[in-house]
Amino acid sequence: MNPLTPFLTEFGYMVLDGGLATELEARGYDLNDELWSARVLLEDPGAIQQLHYDYLVAGADCIIAASYQGTHAGFMKRGLTELEASDLLQLAVTLAVDARDAFWRDPANRASRRKPIVAASIGPYGAFLADGSEYTGVYDLDEAGLKEFHRQRWHLLAATNADVLACETIPSMVECRALAQLLLETPGRFAWFSFSCRDALHISDGSLLADCLLFLDGIEQVAAAGINCTAPKYVPALLAAARAATSKPLVLYPNSGEAYDASAKRWSGWSDAGDFALSSMAWHKAGAAVIGGCCRTGPEHIRQIRRRLTGDNS
Repeated sequence: MNPLTPFLTEFGYMVLDGGLATELEARGYDLNDELWSARVLLEDPGAIQQLHYDYLVAGADCIIAASYQGTHAGFMKRGLTELEASDLLQLAVTLAVDARDAFWRDPANRASRRKPIVAASIGPYGAFLADGSEYTGVYDLDEAGLKEFHRQRWHLLAATNADVLACETIPSMVECRALAQLLLETPGRFAWFSFSCRDALHISDGSLLADCLLFLDGIEQVAAAGINCTAPKYVPALLAAARAATSKPLVLYPNSGEAYDASAKRWSGWSDAGDFALSSMAWHKAGAAVIGGCCRTGPEHIRQIRRRLTGDNS
């Protein structure tokens, strides 16, 4: 069964967590590194487990493991062996599972909740390149090359006890097709696909979001499809295009609303967790079923999203 279905059937929505790397930066970690959040996985894994737990307390029904930036090629470039790289990717999932299990052991956390699930993140090729190309889709690999790049990590994460795979921040139709082929190599596994979008209609490489979702619509193992790491101002139009293109549950976790300069690796602007959560209500009414936050969102954003969706006005 699609692991998202029980939440959507019982509640009509599912709450994701918020940003991992940018929240770690807010907590004092220096991620100015090609490994980005995977650097903390290597140096201080306990900090990642604590952040997972904090998101669960805030109300997340699903936490996403810290494997987005982690790849065999990236870890081996840092000097690790192939086996050590595999161990770190498995550790990313273990940290999330352990945080979830610790949260669920406390009876106080079970009121009006289903047991949260864990997603293993599959970041795009551009995350490994660390050159901002996850926001352009301009790659030096074709579809076959992308499939080969992702294959080892895909099969490793698919063999863990994560509940679902999360193909995140996909910038191109070519990478979408490559990942979909790998999904078909792992029968019984489900994955969601979410795209980085450059405007109100197109993903980062210029392909129409609607065309990407139409391609995925007939693949039974696709648990949900939608948008992440995208400016909130584009979300209403993107949701309308997505709803017309697919019968899949729509997943949505945009950035906070601040602007990111990929070349300078710097954020600017301001956002408010309460305003973000208020917008989440409109997004839900427009069809988004699986809702959370991406860059520059944190536990307070998730807490307020959950309060809005549950109607908790306390």
